[in-house]
Amino acid sequence: MTDKAKGDGSSPTPEELRAQVARTREELGRTVEALAAKADVKAQAQQKAAKVKGMVQDKAAHALHAAHDKTPEPVREKVASAGDQLTETAHGLGRKRHNKDAASGMGEVRPGGGGAHTNRNLLVFAGLAAAIAVVVVATRRSGRC
Repeated sequence: MTDKAKGDGSSPTPEELRAQVARTREELGRTVEALAAKADVKAQAQQKAAKVKGMVQDKAAHALHAAHDKTPEPVREKVASAGDQLTETAHGLGRKRHNKDAASGMGEVRPGGGGAHTNRNLLVFAGLAAAIAVVVVATRRSGRC
């Protein structure tokens, strides 16, 4: 803080000192924020996880499109039909479970709402099974060519 406001060697005015203090405070605030950001390991991990998640989703989407493009239409139709059948089966199992729970009286009070969760799990399973079928067919298909 030895900066001289004027080149003639005179001491700075109170207004100049206040302005210098304000600039120093702003700079110090930015420095503290930067250090706090570096010290926030949880936030850094979350940012890194979000970045990796995005990269994985992009690669998965690319792989899915590549498999779709390489798979002939008749095979895609069979896989779509199998996926529809799996979805229908999952829905049927969910309805049976719901009816069974309702008949036994368990559908009234359920901690965590298990019925909807079970249906969602079955749908996720059906979707994964269909995706795996597409990948397997595409892999086998590319091995023959």
